[in-house]
Amino acid sequence: MNIFNYRLVIFILSIIFGVVFAMPSFLQLDSGKKINLGLDLQGGLHMRLGVNTHEAVTSKMKSLATSVKYFADDEEVLIDDLSINGDEIGFTVLDADEVSKVDEMLAKIKGLKITKNAELNYEIGLLPEEIERTKDLSVSQAVETIRNRLDQFGLAEPTVIRQGATDIVVELPGIKTGEDEKAARELISKPANLELMAIDEDRADQVYTLSAAEASEYGDVILEDTRDPNRKYLVKEIPILNGSQVIDAQVAFDQANQPIINFTLNSSGARIFGDFTGKNVGKRLAVVLDGRVYSAPNIRERIGGGSGQISGGFTVPEAGNVAIALRSGALPATVNLLEKRSVGPSLGADSIKASMIALISGFVLVVIFMVIYYGLAGIVANIALITNIFIIIAVMAMFGATLTLPGMAGIVLTVGMAVDANVIISERIRELLRQGASIPKAIEDGYNNAIRAILDANVTTLLVAVILYAYGTGPIKGFAVTISIGILASMLTAILGTHGIYDALIQKISRDKNIRKWFGVK
Repeated sequence: MNIFNYRLVIFILSIIFGVVFAMPSFLQLDSGKKINLGLDLQGGLHMRLGVNTHEAVTSKMKSLATSVKYFADDEEVLIDDLSINGDEIGFTVLDADEVSKVDEMLAKIKGLKITKNAELNYEIGLLPEEIERTKDLSVSQAVETIRNRLDQFGLAEPTVIRQGATDIVVELPGIKTGEDEKAARELISKPANLELMAIDEDRADQVYTLSAAEASEYGDVILEDTRDPNRKYLVKEIPILNGSQVIDAQVAFDQANQPIINFTLNSSGARIFGDFTGKNVGKRLAVVLDGRVYSAPNIRERIGGGSGQISGGFTVPEAGNVAIALRSGALPATVNLLEKRSVGPSLGADSIKASMIALISGFVLVVIFMVIYYGLAGIVANIALITNIFIIIAVMAMFGATLTLPGMAGIVLTVGMAVDANVIISERIRELLRQGASIPKAIEDGYNNAIRAILDANVTTLLVAVILYAYGTGPIKGFAVTISIGILASMLTAILGTHGIYDALIQKISRDKNIRKWFGVK
């Protein structure tokens, strides 16, 4: 007698899959993928950050000034007195015939408030609605930037969510030592604002006698050297390039085996970089990161290819963090630490213990009830239930999901949901047996009659879980993921798996004819 059928084969493969991929998590093995524990289970760091959104407006005006300067150089439009005054930029067009070109260029940029007088002086700012949009976007960009940095840093499932108009909540599971906390905080808060800025060669020797206000009158700023604060540079306020044009950054080592950072620009940045270096051979270009000059080499020839180098006495970990920050993008505005709270692992241990007691208690009670009430059919249902739990853990481990306290609640809830389908099926079979149907017909029709109710209930619950995942945050997403996996696993084990077991045992059940023993029917 061939007891194997396609349903049973799929069910057996599901059992093997669940056991193999769930065991590293259950036994906490060193090898294999395991479920990550969330902040509420293993402890870690909770921070609330505030984004200085007004800086995003200033940064946008700085980028606009850079665009105007490049446009003027590229189109050979003569402009003068290009400067940034707070949240506005100003410049003068020297040739009236070129005004139409400038107006056409500015018209392509949305949200600008442009004032122009008869002397061809331009003052450009942002409309109020554009200012608010820029501030709002800066917070959203900061959330994505911080999340990307933490992902590249290697932290397991960090939570980075927006809270209110300007705040960001960051939760980092597994951060327990002071060194890890310091590294994470520096990575999160580092602006990583890379700028390539021209040295003002005409007044470079006056840098130690000029005040910041006097330098501003010439359109310059005074910056310190990163290794020697007493060494200063006088650079043009409007940068040649900024970090938004960096597409890659990698740690390398120079000839003295010191860490450096090689960066690569996008096509637009490469063109601007090549044009500037070609026109300024013999002059210096300052490589500025977060307002400090890391190097100011002489331009010996046109630099094509869109690549550059940052050197400045980095340690290897510092260089790695800076490279991550550059790759993930500069923060549009600085962030301040508003609140920091360390969550101890004792809370996690208590939570895990309480959840495990609930899970095991619920599981044991369900198992006992199913055996007493449904006989051997209850044992079949319990096999499906155990398989269901293994599959949930296995799938979550495979995708590196994070298990939180709500997620554990979802597993407990899934225990009841998983057995519910088997209850419906068993009741349909019992009804048909009471009506005098043969055992094979009762099993087949029982599944056919039950499947509609099971699918309706599970699909509606699954839709709710999808909505929770789409619009929820943090722990709510964890609950939604656990429930979704549990629903799909229960349909596999209950509808397909148990049916396969009955198909394999149908001849034995028919010969036995003891429906009380098999299905609990009197």
